[in-house]
Amino acid sequence: MVKTLRIALVAGEASGDILGAGLMRALKARNPGIEFIGVGGPLMQAEGMVSYFPMERLSVMGLVEVLGRLKELLARRKALIQTLVAEKPDVFIGIDAPDFNLNIELKLRRAGIKTVHYVSPSVWAWRQKRVLKIREGCDLMLTLLPFEARFYEEKGVPVRFVGHPLADTIPLESDRAAAREQLGLTDGNVVALMPGSRGGEVGKLGGLFFDAAERLMTLRPGIRFVLPCASPQRRAQIEALLLGRNIPVVLLDGQSHLALAACDAVLIASGTATLEALLYKRPMVVAYRLAPITFWILKRLVKSPYVSLPNLLAQRLLVPELLQEAATAETLAQTLLPLLDSGGGQTAGFDEIHRTLRRDASNQAADAVLGLLGQSPSQ
Repeated sequence: MVKTLRIALVAGEASGDILGAGLMRALKARNPGIEFIGVGGPLMQAEGMVSYFPMERLSVMGLVEVLGRLKELLARRKALIQTLVAEKPDVFIGIDAPDFNLNIELKLRRAGIKTVHYVSPSVWAWRQKRVLKIREGCDLMLTLLPFEARFYEEKGVPVRFVGHPLADTIPLESDRAAAREQLGLTDGNVVALMPGSRGGEVGKLGGLFFDAAERLMTLRPGIRFVLPCASPQRRAQIEALLLGRNIPVVLLDGQSHLALAACDAVLIASGTATLEALLYKRPMVVAYRLAPITFWILKRLVKSPYVSLPNLLAQRLLVPELLQEAATAETLAQTLLPLLDSGGGQTAGFDEIHRTLRRDASNQAADAVLGLLGQSPSQ
């Protein structure tokens, strides 16, 4: 008889909710009686988790931006550690959110609970000393990207490269014509605008992207735009930014994959969405703006020459990165314009990266977790 497992997971944002739900589904396929506890979003809850509190309370970005919420975050983490020590799950899986989860993993491992971290923090890029905390607090690191696993192997941290779930779900070739027909965008060039999923990101990049769109309209008459809104709150924020502008833009509720399938090129915030654009083989211009003091601090800490995932994966400047003051409407428009006609130089390397990451990640992660618990994958 298969032992009923109790597995705790904590995800801090939408991307972690997707990963967590996929992992939970794969674990249930191997062991249907698993009980899930912790913190997750709607997708993880749909797979059977009762979340201790809304996942949105953990979604905060930036060094300066987190200060306003620090007291609440620390109180929630302390309470969560106490609850999980009392509940004694068979394993704790922290999904991304390293500043929140790594401390939990350390405390729980010291209390005799096995710990897994799913999605490596950017220790290879900055704050490399965190790897010492990871080595002490983490029984197993699951990485989505191959260069991350190499870094952990060198540092003596148990690691498994599982691939990226997005590479599994996004087809190697997508049907642009069908996506355009679905959106009613059959004529002319189409640019996807993706200014981020968080309110702070949209606040810093939304207006800038619309300024760039207006500039592109003068450079390329007949151009159209599509913008997937990450949530009803983001849609309201974006609609407010569009007031008084006459931009031919189709707003979508979610459906970022439909937008990427339909477009010729993407103007995009740095983040997981850049990987989605890569997997759809769409040329892109990456932009980002942080609070000036946050950027100033990071600039002095970051070891990597690149910030966007396509460049990190290629280990070369494959896509343009325009950050802070360099991200002007004029520069964004002028950099994106040639990609509408000849983006092949960028996208030629995208297919190879896609195939490298396509490893059935959720099942690989589930096998690794059960292996840690001494259960064979078939159990």
